[in-house]
Amino acid sequence: MMNYEALLTETAWADDRFVVMTAENRALVRNMPATLGNRFIDTGITEQTMIGAAAGLALRGRTPVIHALAAFLTMRAYEFVRTDLGIANLPGKLSGFIPGFLSDANGPTHQAIEDVAIMRGIPNMTVFAPADEDDLLKMMPAIWASPNPAYTRINTRKTNYVHAPFELGKAEVVSNGKDVTILTYGLMFEQAMIAAEILEAEGLLVGVVNMRSLKPVDENAILNAAASDLVVTLEDHFVTGGLYSIVAETLLKHRTTANVLPIALNEKWFRPALLPDVLQYEGFTGKQIAERILGYQTAGDQPLILANEFAE
Repeated sequence: MMNYEALLTETAWADDRFVVMTAENRALVRNMPATLGNRFIDTGITEQTMIGAAAGLALRGRTPVIHALAAFLTMRAYEFVRTDLGIANLPGKLSGFIPGFLSDANGPTHQAIEDVAIMRGIPNMTVFAPADEDDLLKMMPAIWASPNPAYTRINTRKTNYVHAPFELGKAEVVSNGKDVTILTYGLMFEQAMIAAEILEAEGLLVGVVNMRSLKPVDENAILNAAASDLVVTLEDHFVTGGLYSIVAETLLKHRTTANVLPIALNEKWFRPALLPDVLQYEGFTGKQIAERILGYQTAGDQPLILANEFAE
């Protein structure tokens, strides 16, 4: 059965330029040491050293695929990612494990909820966020084949949705909506689909767009969504620097505007718990999202960030 590890193993067998690296986080690549031999490198809990070594390998013509917890990969090693991979434009492929709400039971130190913001600010860095395992498997070959450094919010959750083929810089338009268009990425795609079903049952015409490529971003998808009466940006990330900021930047760039409701975390970390409880407590279930949108539609509220209203 194909999964992330199987896909990476197959890719590395077919191309000996690939080197798999980890900073003692083998959850995604547990069986690869036996299959890749000296092309599997575990540096221990040394994310900065790992990035420096990856840059050296890339300078020698290798393609390092680099694994660590998303929070440590993007923050502890930030300067090394920026300077060694980004500025040099080397093809280091960063696979961030348990980003956003996927770190569910972990506290603030392990929560990567500003990773999109800081990674997309790095020169030459590209940023991606698969919606689920099917999306992940369709996206990674193109990401690994790109000559640029890349950061991916790894998501191995299984869903029943079958995604369209992936193209760098292109969003996946699931549906178009006149009343509401939900722009989302990663884990929140599941909840966006639930919310859309609830809203459609209320008679609204709802669009859902999987913004799987956050940098480069599909500006046309954003501009098309802006034609809806309401655009919702939905993300398990701080509101600053994430999709809401990307949408704002895009609209300003094209000298247009839209009615935008951001649903994101507002400078506050989420309460650790099992994932269903995290979503419920923080107000990010499909039902709660739909209720928020319906409330906006009927009451004409000003767009407010869903900022942990359910917290004590």
